[in-house]
Parts: sequence; C-alpha cells; structure tokens
Amino acid sequence: MDAQSYNAALTDLRTVRERIKKAQTALAKLEADRDKQISQLAAYAKAKAERIAPAAGLSVAEIVARAPSLAPQPLAESALAEEDTPASEPPAAPGQPQAQAAPAPAATAGPTSTGEPQPAAPAATSPALPDEPRTLPSIPEGPTGEAWFTHTKNLASTRPNFVQQARSTVFLDTRTGVLVHRNQTHQLDLGSRSAADILTAVFHTLPDGPERIYITAGDPWHRDAERYPYLRDAVAAWLNAPTPGWRTDTGRGRDRMAGHFVHARTPVARYMRDDESSHVEIRSMGEWFDLDGDDPATARDAFVLLWQALRRHWDDAVVMGSPSQTGRDLWTRTIPARGQYADGFPVLSEELRGLLHATAGQGRNELIVPPRVPEQLPQLVEYDRTFAYAKHTWKSPVGTPRRITGQTFQAWSEKDQARALYGCGHWHIRATVPDTWDHVGLLPTPAPGERAWHYPAAPGTTFTTWAGGPEVHTALTNPLSPWKIEVLDGILWDDGKPLDDWGKKLKEAWSNLTAQAHFQQDPQQARAAHLASRAVRSILLYGIGSFAQRPRMVTGTTPRTAERDVPPDAEIINFDDELITWQKPTGFSRDPNAHPEWAAAIWSGARAALLSQRHRADDTYAGALHSAPGTVVAFRTDAIYLTAPQNWPYHSQPGDYLLKGHLAGPLAAPTSEEQLLALRDTGRAALAPAPAGA
Repeated sequence: MDAQSYNAALTDLRTVRERIKKAQTALAKLEADRDKQISQLAAYAKAKAERIAPAAGLSVAEIVARAPSLAPQPLAESALAEEDTPASEPPAAPGQPQAQAAPAPAATAGPTSTGEPQPAAPAATSPALPDEPRTLPSIPEGPTGEAWFTHTKNLASTRPNFVQQARSTVFLDTRTGVLVHRNQTHQLDLGSRSAADILTAVFHTLPDGPERIYITAGDPWHRDAERYPYLRDAVAAWLNAPTPGWRTDTGRGRDRMAGHFVHARTPVARYMRDDESSHVEIRSMGEWFDLDGDDPATARDAFVLLWQALRRHWDDAVVMGSPSQTGRDLWTRTIPARGQYADGFPVLSEELRGLLHATAGQGRNELIVPPRVPEQLPQLVEYDRTFAYAKHTWKSPVGTPRRITGQTFQAWSEKDQARALYGCGHWHIRATVPDTWDHVGLLPTPAPGERAWHYPAAPGTTFTTWAGGPEVHTALTNPLSPWKIEVLDGILWDDGKPLDDWGKKLKEAWSNLTAQAHFQQDPQQARAAHLASRAVRSILLYGIGSFAQRPRMVTGTTPRTAERDVPPDAEIINFDDELITWQKPTGFSRDPNAHPEWAAAIWSGARAALLSQRHRADDTYAGALHSAPGTVVAFRTDAIYLTAPQNWPYHSQPGDYLLKGHLAGPLAAPTSEEQLLALRDTGRAALAPAPAGA
C-alpha cells in the first residue's frame, strides 16, 4: 500500500465511521420509542411482563427493569423489605486504619434462620434485575426442608448392558472443500456452504453417507454473521434454513439426541431424510480441541489415536459425538458390577439438584484492576494448572445426604467440625474478611448476572454465600490470616470414589498420548497425538460438566401472525418477518446420570487449589496465596496471571502449575477481558517455542 491508497483508505474509513454514528443514532431513537411504549403498556392494570416481553423482543427481567411495576409480587415485596431495612455500616476504606486482627478464629455456627426470606425451592427464587446481584436460595425450615434430603425414586446411574455403536464419521474443511473419509481424501464443491449444500455434496460423494460430519475449519454457520446482531442469531438462521429432502432429526433407537443445538461457536445440526433412510449430524471440531490450521487428515489421525488410547482401558470404548457424551458413557462402564454400588448411584432429589445448580459455580474468572494492582505492571506471567480437574476426581460425595444445621455444627467438637469441612460438603455460610487482609478474595458470592460470581477481598467485609468444603477449609487454614466463618446450614455426604477409576484411566490415556506427542518423530503424528491428548482432557472436563445437569431449555418457533401463542415464560432469542424463535426452561429431566454434587465438589477443589496447593514430594506449596500481595492480576479457570515469576515445582502431572506465558514490562494493567487475552497471547508467543506436537 502506497501513501495515496493509504490516504484514500482513511477517507473511506471516516465515511464508515459517519455511517455508524447515524445508525447508532437511529437505533437509540428506536430503543427510546420502544421503552416509551413499554411504559405506556405497563400503565394498563392487567399488564404482564410475560406478555410484553415477546412483543418487545426482550426478556422478562429486561421488561421489569424498564417497568418496575410489572415485577412479580414476591420480587416486589423483597425489594420493599430491603428498603425498610437499615443498611449495615460500611467497612473502612482500604486507606483507613483498621482494627488489629483478632486471634485466629475457628468455624462457628449460627442459627439456620438468618432473617432472610426462605424460598420453598430454588426454582422459586426471583430473577435478579440487571446490575443487581441475585439472591442465592436456602433450605426451607422444618419438614419441607428435610424432605429434600433424599434421592429421586427409581432413578440411578447403572452400568450399561449394551455396547455403543460406532458412527461412520468424516472430517470436512468447508473453506477448501477437502473431505477425509477413512484413508481417502475428496475435493467437494460446497456451493454456498449452507447445510443443504453440504449435505448434497457429501452424500453425492459418499452415497451410503456418513452419520457424523465434523467441520474442521470454515465455520459455515457464521457465513452470514454480518447480517445479524449476534452470532447466535446467525447460527440459528443457518440451522433452520430449508434443506430439501431433509428435515430436523427426531431421534432414533437409544439415541435420544434430537433437534438442533444452537450455540454461537459449536452448534450441532441434526438431520434425517424425509423417508428416514439416513440420519446425520454436523458438528464442530472445536468441541474436542482447537485446530490451528491443521488439515482434516490430522484431525482424523487424532481421533484414531484417541480411540486406540481409550481402548487400552475400555474394551468397549466408542468415541461418541461430543466429549461430554463420551465421558459419561465411559464413566458408566466403570460402575462396579459388585459391592455397595452394584445397583448404581442414586440421583439426588430435584430440590437438592436445583439448589446445587443455583449455588455451585464452576471455574473462577476474575480480573483484578488498579488500584488493587499497579497501573503499570513490571511483567505479566501466566501459570496454568495442567489437566487440572483430573487432580480432583479421587474423592466425591456418595450416599444419602445429611442436613447439618447451624446448631448441629456448633455442638460438634473442633475436630468433628474440621473433619466435616474437609469432607464432601456444601455449606451455607456467613464469611468475614479479616481486618488486616491485603490479598485476593477466597470465597465466591453472587455478582450481577445470571451465573456471575465475584470474590470479596475488602477488609472487614461480611457476606453470606454457599461454598464447597475445600474452599471453606482454605478460608479457615490459609497461610496469611484465617477468615471468620459462621456455618448457617449445610449438606454433608459420605466420602466415596465413584469417579476415581474413571479419572485414573483418563489420566493414563492422557499421559501416554502426551508422551507420544513428545517423542514422535513424524511432525503430523506428533501433532495428532497432541490433539488426541487435548481430546482426553475435553472428555474429562466436559464429562464432569455433564454431571452438573442444567435445567433443560426447549427451543421453538411461532409464526409472527400467532404471536400470542408464544409461551408466557419464554425468552425471545430471534425473530424475523415470518417466525419468532424462543426458548424456555422446562426444569430437570429424569437423567439417571445427573450428579451435580460430584461436579460441585471438583469445581470447589479446583478453585481452592488456585489459592493454595501442597506439593508433598517437594515439601512446598503453590497458588495465589503463596505470591506477594498485589501481584495477582487475574484468575481464568485453571490459570493465574501474576506480575512476578514463581519458583513452583512442575513435574508434568495433573494439577501442576505450568509456566505458559511471560511478557516483559512495563505494560499497562488490563482493565477488560479482551485486553487480558491479548496480553496472554503475546506472553505465550514470547516464550521459547513449544516441543514438537505441542
């Protein structure tokens, strides 16, 4: 590009800028008109947010934010109660003198009734308004709450008595049209890359047809992304576009998977021929691992190596469509045929599953900004826990859960209290940050957003939350200053090992593939082995996530001419001139493999290990609390970002902290996730090149 073309491009860019400004002005006017109409509708005595939401293309919470008079009655009463309650005295600012630290407190217990509303069930919890933290549910008093502590009747995880059938699979690059089927490579003309064109091209080349098509590159569902405000809308339009000769699959045999799965990055399209002679699904390779320019043949080789590695531990292993499906299927094949759990692992009551869903978060994602860290960072160092969740599958909750009220906990000896907190439990607590605290927060509490959490760290802050045993134990025994923890209520299980055999086998498969990637001389096979090891990681990671069992979401469409038929509790996710696309929760299904207590225990253990983890062989500790105050910049699931390198041991074992990125400073402290990720990528590139295959 020369100077003349550069100046011409700048002129064009300014034109685009002005067009954007005009569009933003027009959009702001339309949104103002919409909000005005919502306010006018809210004045009607019988107006309901559930009816206005689909007409406005907003969620019920967004309607209530614009017209508070439409808030559900329990939410309105709660808001009034908060207005009548005097605010507690705010803690002293960080720069103000603090009281001297009290002697190390032990966990204490308080009454189970905290003066806060006690919802009858988690499902009854009112949604949080925008910019307001949601209120976590609690266990009801008396017989109602006691009834939660049981298992769902006639529902348990059992060992399967059948073998999964392998699916004929192909790997397709939709950018180049290269299709790999077994040991053959084909060049396809994919036309517009619509689902219809892909199905036509693939089945013309392979008349018998595959049952699964993995997209390795090209993301065809994003082909019209510029036409939609959100990627999810573009994906939904691609999935629901006409497919002559095909229709949406309705499931078959033991496979209950039916319909499309709308996801912005990794959607799943499921189709069947009109005569039901063929069934096929189109999936993203990104569900398993990230391909960095790898061709479809490398992806195929990775799947072959993955299958071989799994077969060494399961003689009936089958690689299914997704890591979560594969992980759960492999786990069911480790359920003991004899002994205490030969009849399976029973599923908790729906009430306890709902409570765990609402109160047990997943990975810790937190960006710490100035003034808690310097405006200019001397450097940015990334440590990532290798195969982290595999470190925490050795112990999980089993048996019938017991309710441990505050009074019961208080009556126990300190030894029994410590044993309970170190065991498999989930605790409703009131926590207080020590007055002398100058490090990161230790316990999660709700932040604004549907599933967001934050970690209070200001000295003297008191808050009520739910936390797993590992985190509560860390708060009480951390190396800096023990926190004051008041147990209000809790759920306690027996310690068991339902995931231990499964976890060990996956760790061995991962270790073998990692070694193969390191020692393999052929670069393509080394890369394939590395990708296969990442696939094993995904099997364990998403397998654990699948135990959590989120409430089911049903997606549907309604003609614009029949707008009143949209379910009143549905959220509008897309609409055009003809159809309204919506989704609504339908509660928990009768899933025999739903064990949110296992996922919650692993997630809590992993978050605690980000703070402090003992390395017995090296007689030392690692984690955020073993770095200097003010040096932690961010947490991101399994990773910690610091302003100084640490001498933490690394032996390539699950849970070890791997130095993954190092960026020299000075550099401006990131204040957004985008800035952090940009610095992360630069820091990783700045390290020496990784070994072959990595």
